[in-house]
Amino acid sequence: MLRSSIRSLHARSNQSKAVEMTSIAVPEPFLISRVANRHLIFDINTITYIRREHHICGVLIGNIPQASQQNIFNGVPLELMPEEARMLVEKGHAYLVDDVASHLQALKFTDKQDKLAYKQGLDQEGRAAAVAQLQDMASKKAKHFEKVARSNPRAGSLSPSTPSSLFPNTPSSQPVQPMLITPTTSSTLIKASPPSPALPLPIVPSSYPLFTHLHSQGYFLSPGLRFGCQYVAYPGDPLRFHSHFLAVGAEWEEEIDLLDIVGGGRLGTGVKKGYLLGGAERKVDGSDDDGEVRTFCFEWAAM
Repeated sequence: MLRSSIRSLHARSNQSKAVEMTSIAVPEPFLISRVANRHLIFDINTITYIRREHHICGVLIGNIPQASQQNIFNGVPLELMPEEARMLVEKGHAYLVDDVASHLQALKFTDKQDKLAYKQGLDQEGRAAAVAQLQDMASKKAKHFEKVARSNPRAGSLSPSTPSSLFPNTPSSQPVQPMLITPTTSSTLIKASPPSPALPLPIVPSSYPLFTHLHSQGYFLSPGLRFGCQYVAYPGDPLRFHSHFLAVGAEWEEEIDLLDIVGGGRLGTGVKKGYLLGGAERKVDGSDDDGEVRTFCFEWAAM
């Protein structure tokens, strides 16, 4: 029993190492698109990178066309909270781009060589898709004839043609008509270098100091609307851990209703979490800079 558990641990460690080796590194700073005051990431490699390296999960808001139900699983783009986008920009990991203006400028000033390369890439992708479709159809037909031959050996022996004769291995001399490809992204049109001048930082709520404090402690933070709070704090990746705290930020001099604390404490205890209240302490010298962030956790003793 002990040996099997040790072997399973070694197998898991080897799998994790393989995942780390195959992970794609994203050059920093990476791009965050601002669309109608919403901060979006369209690159799947960047989405996995910030989750792995910067503990930023975000919320997937895109639809998956092949899914039977559109309200269960979502895809790209990934929407970031203003706090997440601002923190990434302030730390130099990302930069903001006005999505509409950058696309119009890229389409207007793209030279002929870039346009030709873009069209050639679409044509190659269409030809590859057409060849794959023809090969798939030929494979299905060959399997069908083999199945018929096995079910009726006499008919198979009398048949003058076999799947090998119907579908020779030699490639056809007729040109393959490429399929029409609808581009799903235009990120290649935008230059990788940060724009100048840079866009202003996102406007964040007063709970931003609490967000940065919890993030610096290694917590993964997600929107807490479903629990009646501002953030839900996880000790690790939300796919592996349950959340520990329902976090709410407040100003240092802000008056807090006692019933809000009681309700938050009861709610947190009811869902097996702690109700965490925190804010930045104002400095004595009266400066506008936020001081040390202090947090207080409430738990309801009995229901």
